[in-house]
Amino acid sequence: QVQLVESGGGLVQPGGSLRLSCAASGSIGSITAMAWYRQAPGKERELVASITSSGRTNFADSVKGRFGISRVNVKNTMYLYLQMNSLKADDTAVYYCKATTLYNSVYWGQGTQVTVSS
Repeated sequence: QVQLVESGGGLVQPGGSLRLSCAASGSIGSITAMAWYRQAPGKERELVASITSSGRTNFADSVKGRFGISRVNVKNTMYLYLQMNSLKADDTAVYYCKATTLYNSVYWGQGTQVTVSS
């Protein structure tokens, strides 16, 4: 079992920055990949960025060059970060953290709201 808790969302003006965090606990040694997804009102959940255990990253075209993803282990917790720069109104959504394990189990966090508005 893996538990995921996101934080760092909020209201930011267009052009601003935010950093989202996801704390993973439990069987973190079984995690093979982590990712950030987002879901805007009336839209399907979409992949924003992902990172594998080897550090390989992947980004949605809409965020390339603006967002960065990273992960670090501290004691018994794995932290996943999403650095979001040059934010636009279209980035407004609930952002979710996702973990995939070597047993092909998938875990989701509860989500954190990001609102980009002046």
